[in-house]
Amino acid sequence: MSLFSSFNKRSVLDTAIKQVSKARKSDAGAAVDLYQEAYQGFSKAIADNLIVSEALYNWGFALLNQAKIQAPAQAIETLQDAVAKFSFCLLTSPNYLAAAIDGGVAFMDLARLSGPESRQYLHKMALQYFENACRIQKGSAAYNLACLHAMDGEHDACLEALNQAYQNGCLPDEAVILADVDMAAVVNLPWFTEFLESTQKQPEVAAEAAESESGAIDYEPKFNLKKKDEFDYYAKDQD
Repeated sequence: MSLFSSFNKRSVLDTAIKQVSKARKSDAGAAVDLYQEAYQGFSKAIADNLIVSEALYNWGFALLNQAKIQAPAQAIETLQDAVAKFSFCLLTSPNYLAAAIDGGVAFMDLARLSGPESRQYLHKMALQYFENACRIQKGSAAYNLACLHAMDGEHDACLEALNQAYQNGCLPDEAVILADVDMAAVVNLPWFTEFLESTQKQPEVAAEAAESESGAIDYEPKFNLKKKDEFDYYAKDQD
């Protein structure tokens, strides 16, 4: 970060802090606007800091994996912490693909550990994260979306997401899909069998899609969270 950029961010931060102070002394109507302006200032002050973004992502990634070896009650707290880290990472770097995908994965894991009354909300949050990932890189979280729709009984949406994953070269191998517990509700249905058969008839489609993604950011899908050290998760084309 250049010296000028550092001074500029300091000025933005100071202004935001003053807006919060002013908001605390203002009536409700004026306070709302002041708080929103302050939040925008805080966001600008922390934006575009690669080191911060990478630290937040990897912190969240560690928490996500630690939760897998914890008892349910403790795992829920750890996953909530992971979500917070991924959310903060996306605030600092809106195009951080891995944070968008793993944030959705964390919400899916929370849904598995939480009661049925929370399931709909947590799946909705996971959906938002995966859709954001697909905005960053087309099809990158399409298979994750398919899993969500399969679990929620939304078969048309599941098939659409599977096709999107296939067309963009992001569909896992057939053996992996068939073994995925999140897809268990649909793997024996006729439309799913037809889909798999269609991918075998046109295997070149996925390969061509993968080759056509110039500058795409590769990422392990939800069923394998092992980090690929040879890939840079940070999106170069930030807004």
